[in-house]
Amino acid sequence: MSWQPAATVATLQARAALLAQIRGFFSQRGVLEVQTPLLGRSTVTDPDVEGIAVAEYGFLQTSPEYFMKRLLAAGVGDCYQMASVFRHDEQGRIHNPEFTLLEWYRLGFTAKDLMQEVAELCDAVMGPAPYNYLSYADLVGDLERPREQLDLVFAQRCAGLNGRFFVVDYPADQAALARLQPERPAVAARFELVIDGVEIANGYWELTDVEEHRRRFAEDCRVRQARGLLEHDVDQAFLAALEHGLPDCAGVALGVDRLVMLALDVEHIEQVLTFRL
Repeated sequence: MSWQPAATVATLQARAALLAQIRGFFSQRGVLEVQTPLLGRSTVTDPDVEGIAVAEYGFLQTSPEYFMKRLLAAGVGDCYQMASVFRHDEQGRIHNPEFTLLEWYRLGFTAKDLMQEVAELCDAVMGPAPYNYLSYADLVGDLERPREQLDLVFAQRCAGLNGRFFVVDYPADQAALARLQPERPAVAARFELVIDGVEIANGYWELTDVEEHRRRFAEDCRVRQARGLLEHDVDQAFLAALEHGLPDCAGVALGVDRLVMLALDVEHIEQVLTFRL
């Protein structure tokens, strides 16, 4: 077993410079950096995301989303966080069970507004390039297929995209915690950014309706049970924050390690990590 870092010292120095650049990007825009717990009593109900349980304490967080939205409900305003998050059984060329996630929220933004800011951040880190737009249906084709097939086709098609692509117009049943388009209720106000075949960011015009959250969480639990997955209790503190009131906002989660991989033109996520698992 090697004691040495996974990345070279030169790569770690370049990574640190890129992270400083990201922080400078938000500082210039007056977006507050926050820090939320990595360990929480609850985890997400999303059947496509599995947390890592810590006996007697709860779960390592898969995302700072719930904690950050509690801050938004408390009135903190525009904010961002860059922190380690954890997901069970995710390992490969662009996956690691622990990875760095950049998540930020902008009050008064729509998904369209946030896409523009995501593009500006990526341009600042990687250099400018054109952005293309694809609807989810254009990417995967026939939507009248089981979700598992759609997910597989989506991943395959994304891997074949060369350039920078925003995937938009997700069907309502893949809205996650995004609201539905007011003028097109069959379409979610959600987007993903794919750069050179790598999924980089997932963003929403955030759902604020607490009863719709409850309905979606109940559906998540039904799907988890049908798949034989571990069932999770809904985070009641998060629901209480939604009852208090989440401001109109848009938010996005961006994989920092993947962005650094692309910026430094390396092939494997381990090449930009301090230490491998």
